[in-house]
Amino acid sequence: MSEIIPNRKIIHIDMDAFFASVEQMDNPDLRGKPIAVGGAENRGVVAAASYEARKFGVRSALSGVLAKKYCPDLIFVRPRFERYKEISNKIRKIFYEYTDLVEPLSLDEAYLDVTINKKGNPSATLLAQEIRLRILNEVGLTASAGISVNKFVAKIASDYNKPNGQKTVNPDEVIPFLEVLPIRKFYGVGKVTTEKMYKLGVFTGLELKSKSLEFLEKHFGKSGSFYYNVVRGIHNGEVKSDRITKSVAAEHTFDINLSSEIFMIEQLENIANSLEKRLKKHHVAGKTVTLKIKYSDFTQQTRSKTLPYFISDKGLILETVKELLYQERMKDSVRLLGISLSNLNTEEKKTVVVQLKFAF
Repeated sequence: MSEIIPNRKIIHIDMDAFFASVEQMDNPDLRGKPIAVGGAENRGVVAAASYEARKFGVRSALSGVLAKKYCPDLIFVRPRFERYKEISNKIRKIFYEYTDLVEPLSLDEAYLDVTINKKGNPSATLLAQEIRLRILNEVGLTASAGISVNKFVAKIASDYNKPNGQKTVNPDEVIPFLEVLPIRKFYGVGKVTTEKMYKLGVFTGLELKSKSLEFLEKHFGKSGSFYYNVVRGIHNGEVKSDRITKSVAAEHTFDINLSSEIFMIEQLENIANSLEKRLKKHHVAGKTVTLKIKYSDFTQQTRSKTLPYFISDKGLILETVKELLYQERMKDSVRLLGISLSNLNTEEKKTVVVQLKFAF
């Protein structure tokens, strides 16, 4: 079992309702109103919701139809990912003025290791306050932060005083903090696992801590040792500026369901073209091509083929995808298609952030 490292100082910065906040910042008419980025009343899903919309139960990944049902006054806004990326880059430049150990998780959140930092400030709490203030003054958006001895606790803490707040969990507070924490708030414990924990009588960190390693491994497999360690404050994953890319993907949600393979081929050509650009940008190639199909009833299917050589050319990708498409008949009309390339020719590459495209 690993040993706890008490002197590491980790900050997790999480932007508040990032996509929605950017839209409200750029368009004053949207401020104070319930908005949803993405979705649309009749198609798609919500990519982000403003806090005004969240009060009605509107959340990311919710269908546009349900979102409108929950909040009749909801305003749908078309996503502008290039703008979000532009803002995200400005925020990251601020991060790098404090430390080179920045690990982005997405456009709107990142870990910073400030154990040794460029400002020579020993207080991670004060650094987090300064970073959040700079983001507000220089970018115009609010951010929340969690500060602690490891990434796991910092991630949980950043959600504690949202929006526009922060929480520090000092080394001597980690165990008490985790013991009273509801199990549903443990990072990495999803809805299904939470329900399973409940059935086993585990509702808080203290109850999780009472279970033996053997018990947790029996019920949760390899994840059992993870739960056993993190509830004891043991999570020694380093903040890495370079992360391993396992796959690169591109996908598209359609405005109108596709019922013919001919129309699908046309769309797959566009998706393959986007994928090729991402592969070349990050200088990677792969052997395993996967076709993702989401039907009109929201069921999902994947079909894969592994080639004996690495590819990154859109023509070769599309040739393989066509083979996968005609592998078996469609069971229904299709609302989303995606292509991914895995089994890559590199082990150390920067994370490729791929955003879902929404059709309107």
